Amino acid sequence: MMGSINFVVLWTDSLIYLLLGMVLLFTLWVRRHEHLRAPWGRVIQRPINVVAILILSTFVCLGLMDSIHFRHKKGIPSQNVNSQEIVSVLDVLLNPIATHQETSYSAPFATHLFTKTAILKPDGSLLRGYPRLQFGGAHLGSVDRKGKDIVRLAALSLIETLVMAAAFTGIAIIIISFKLKKPVKNTLTLILKKEGSFPWRSFFLTLYFIIFCVWFVYNMMPFYHILGTGKVGEDVLYQTLKSIRTGLVIGTLTTLIMLPFAVMLGIMAGYFRGILDDVIQYVYTTLSSIPGVLLIAAAVLTLQVVMNRHMNVFDTMIERQDARLLALCMILGITSWTGLCRLLRGEALKLREAEFVLAAKSLGVGNFKILFRHLLPNVMHIILISVALDFSGLVLAEAVLSYVGVGVDPTTYSWGTMINSARLEMARVPVVWWSLAAAFIFMFTLVLTANIFADALRDAFDPRYHE
Repeated sequence: MMGSINFVVLWTDSLIYLLLGMVLLFTLWVRRHEHLRAPWGRVIQRPINVVAILILSTFVCLGLMDSIHFRHKKGIPSQNVNSQEIVSVLDVLLNPIATHQETSYSAPFATHLFTKTAILKPDGSLLRGYPRLQFGGAHLGSVDRKGKDIVRLAALSLIETLVMAAAFTGIAIIIISFKLKKPVKNTLTLILKKEGSFPWRSFFLTLYFIIFCVWFVYNMMPFYHILGTGKVGEDVLYQTLKSIRTGLVIGTLTTLIMLPFAVMLGIMAGYFRGILDDVIQYVYTTLSSIPGVLLIAAAVLTLQVVMNRHMNVFDTMIERQDARLLALCMILGITSWTGLCRLLRGEALKLREAEFVLAAKSLGVGNFKILFRHLLPNVMHIILISVALDFSGLVLAEAVLSYVGVGVDPTTYSWGTMINSARLEMARVPVVWWSLAAAFIFMFTLVLTANIFADALRDAFDPRYHE
């Protein structure tokens, strides 16, 4: 089976793998240093922080599954995919809702179209009405059984979650008891009464809620459109889940591109001062004075003209989408490094007069060794906090840019394009609300949990909170 699959690595995929490798190396480095482990230990002491981390991890897992692309040599008959089309692991997992396309709008869990169309009766006459969906509720003999069927599938999801939760809890309690060297009974009491430094009860409840949501979607998606369908009949839940990768790519890869500019120029301006400081200040002040949306729009539109003139460079549509997404990340990264650079410059101005820096100078340590061994570790808390805070801002920026038409490619799945397409839907009577609601809820959840995580990092790493 593996021999019939050709893995494809897009540009954004390679950068995601690079970022994932950097995170793993950073994790190993933190585990080796007690003074670095201590702040991270404070991050996971509050229940709300643990909940946010678990939800963020779920989004990241979905984004990573959508970043493993491949071509099937013989195609995928069950998905009606030919050998030239690039698909992801998430596409395979979401096969039912990826391929169950209706003709037009349908509400969540509906069995009929949302709009009236001409229905051909057996006698050959036409009647305007709400025809049955081709896939949504097609297994039902009678529409009246829909409510009981939804309850049955939800109950099945709950039972499967309870069984998995019982097995996972038992294994986890045994492992925790072994590590803490306590009896199983004492460990269970510790979890139930919220004793100890880690909020185990919040961890387990959130984890089991996520597992229930996964089972619920898995059991429902072969039979119903959980969040309805859009104008061309495409499943809204599929669009929303596919949009997660776009949001994560914008939030993370933009940061990866922006960090070298911000970190190096910021600490060099603060440490060396003089002419170099003046030049760097002039550059980021000039860049900050240009309206960001206009600068990004001009760069994106110019890029679009170039790409349209060189369509033969891209073999498939997904490669063209990926190229524009990567270009948008680069544009956002080049235009958004000024804020962090200004913060690091101010901190470097203070640290250059610190005693340990003056001692290093007196011992003949080179300037660049001082930058990397003394200044950079002491501004790392500012970098971590700024990166976490900028992530949510970049996710929102993508939605705004796509809404005004200068964001990702219009054929790319993103919450911004979903909100943009929902403008006309909100003007309909009756209102088609589910597409906008789905994009808003998922984007709100990601941004909210990212902000909570950023606040946790600030509380744990900022020295001013521990003075």
